[in-house]
Amino acid sequence: MYVAAQFSVFMVNKPGVLARVLSEFAKERVNIVAITMMDSAEHGVMRVVFEEPTKARDVLTKLNMPYNETEVLCVNLANKAGALATVAEKLATGHINISYAYCTAGAKGGRTTGVLKVSDVKKAMKLLEDHNKESKDTSAVRQSKAARS
Repeated sequence: MYVAAQFSVFMVNKPGVLARVLSEFAKERVNIVAITMMDSAEHGVMRVVFEEPTKARDVLTKLNMPYNETEVLCVNLANKAGALATVAEKLATGHINISYAYCTAGAKGGRTTGVLKVSDVKKAMKLLEDHNKESKDTSAVRQSKAARS
């Protein structure tokens, strides 16, 4: 489990824009940890967590793409039914609101990363770390690559 910078990138909702942005990340070797895309009639919003946020900022600046950054909680989960439910229940018990969440298709060791926008990141981490110590179940604690550097 770790705190990561999530980028909300605002782009025109028309063919080719997403492809151009993703191609630029690929060209600069900026790895995406997790991504979700939302749309409206006028624009799309890509929420994305990168392995190297500094490189991602450079790419977005070069592309002149408007974006915001926010802290999200990334939780390493077993890729099985109920893993995210267990985390959500623990946070609910601690009165931590989850504004939104999304998961990756897979992570190391057949696991998945859950990305959660929570009302209190520090309290959420403490609750989940305590829960892991007690139950040793679906969530593993690890540092992001950025935190290890």
